[in-house]
Amino acid sequence: MFTPRHLTRRRKRSLLLGALAAVLALMPAACGGSATNGGGGGGNTLIIGMTASDIPVLDTGLAQGQGYEGLRFVGNQLYDGLTKFDLTKGDQIPKIIPDLAESWSPNADLTSWTFKLRPGVTFHDGTPWNADAAIFNLDRYDNKTSPNYYQELNAQGGLSIAGVKSFEKIDDLTIQIDTNGPWAYLPSDLATVYFASPTAVKAEGNQGFAEKPVGTGPFKFDSMVRGQRLVLVANDKYWAGAPKVSKVILRPIPDPTARVAALRSGEVNWIEVPPPDDVPNLKSQNFQVLTNSYDHIWPWVYNMTKAPFDNPKVREALNWAINRQALVDNILKGTAEPALGFVPHANAAYRPADDGYGYDPAKAKALLAEAGYPNGFSMTLSYPTSGSGNMVPTPMNTALQTDLAAVGVKVELKPIEWAAMLNDYFAGKIPDNADALNISLSYQQEGFWRSWFGTDSAINAGKYSNPQVDALLAKARTVLDDTARSDLYSQAGQLLLKDSPWLVVVNDRNPRVLAANVHGFVQPQSWFADLTQLSVG
Repeated sequence: MFTPRHLTRRRKRSLLLGALAAVLALMPAACGGSATNGGGGGGNTLIIGMTASDIPVLDTGLAQGQGYEGLRFVGNQLYDGLTKFDLTKGDQIPKIIPDLAESWSPNADLTSWTFKLRPGVTFHDGTPWNADAAIFNLDRYDNKTSPNYYQELNAQGGLSIAGVKSFEKIDDLTIQIDTNGPWAYLPSDLATVYFASPTAVKAEGNQGFAEKPVGTGPFKFDSMVRGQRLVLVANDKYWAGAPKVSKVILRPIPDPTARVAALRSGEVNWIEVPPPDDVPNLKSQNFQVLTNSYDHIWPWVYNMTKAPFDNPKVREALNWAINRQALVDNILKGTAEPALGFVPHANAAYRPADDGYGYDPAKAKALLAEAGYPNGFSMTLSYPTSGSGNMVPTPMNTALQTDLAAVGVKVELKPIEWAAMLNDYFAGKIPDNADALNISLSYQQEGFWRSWFGTDSAINAGKYSNPQVDALLAKARTVLDDTARSDLYSQAGQLLLKDSPWLVVVNDRNPRVLAANVHGFVQPQSWFADLTQLSVG
């Protein structure tokens, strides 16, 4: 309960905060500032304002606890995988290149892969990287008979190795991974299977290790205050060369307005997902506003097990009812592009025929009438209020709500915290109180095609099923040539157009803003980012 006196104090406080924000917005010194004002940095220090609401758990695959932003800023910095994406170029889709494995080769039927490990690599604690360390980590992920197996790691980080049959040491620098059937793109899926120091895991236990992580990556753990900051320092002995930046500080700032305020005040010198309305002003103040296409899609995933979304005409109707270009122009200010199909333009599988939707409310109404809903219907959408790749979900979903109301579809919006949404989605479910969920997804690792749409996938939350799509995805596992395999995904995308299991909305362009004194960063066509070649000063 508020008394008039309390209200007066609140108004005064609000006015003071508003005045302070206005002053900060106009201060030239904030443009490209040193990020030393309360950020805990100084000198050659990168301070990142993340969209996450907390610091992701620091144990290898569990770093995706805040979505793939956790892998981007925690997993890829503390750890290495056998393979990785080449993030050094901004004008091409990243390819898979060697990381902790120098090379790999499959057998004739693609059911067994031999990995030659990189010699001379050590973990941050001095433990040698070798086949024993590799097997120890694979046991943690996927060997339920091993004392090293970690169920939580398997549940959250094991998607990339679902389908591995067994693995073994061949010699000190060679391992073999056998799979349950052909797996042509195993090297791609292994890019986010990270390797931790066996010594540290044994010493600390699974829970303790997550508080004191030790990998082989370009940065080492320094300190953490849960919910506030994670401090990483450069690994001067990194096998690929020491990073140019001496320290990285991650700060979870889920509110976009607060992220911009932190950037302008110099508390951080890098932010993810600026409010689109602020982009022109940030550019005018000499901040670096970076975007690039990447393999991303922002859909509503329908619950196809119940009416009306068991009817493909209803699902298609909604895809004709929304004005994607207006969303991009008026709300996202060009920081995304319309998704007219299921294959993002920055995916190697994209072909012009993969685009099939447009904006046609009359067609949407006709399809609804054909489906038996001439007056529309009511539905509920569960959506996250922030989080990894979700852009600005509340105004976006509000705009879609208005578009759909125009064709008779009344949408109730139910916000949910991002981590809770992830728990539901990776358990293969749409919340019980919703007919659809809104989530940020990618096909960057090829196995995700099967994860999102495969009939037998445990995380196919919408319960989509098409035997033709299943057959194409199964065939892709038998085709080693990248181009031929991408043709199969394109064919699957065109079948998805006909079935419309999702409301496809936009493809993100990955906007981020850097202070003027951050130098040398390449914005790749990828969700991930290489922080090793930039510097601050």
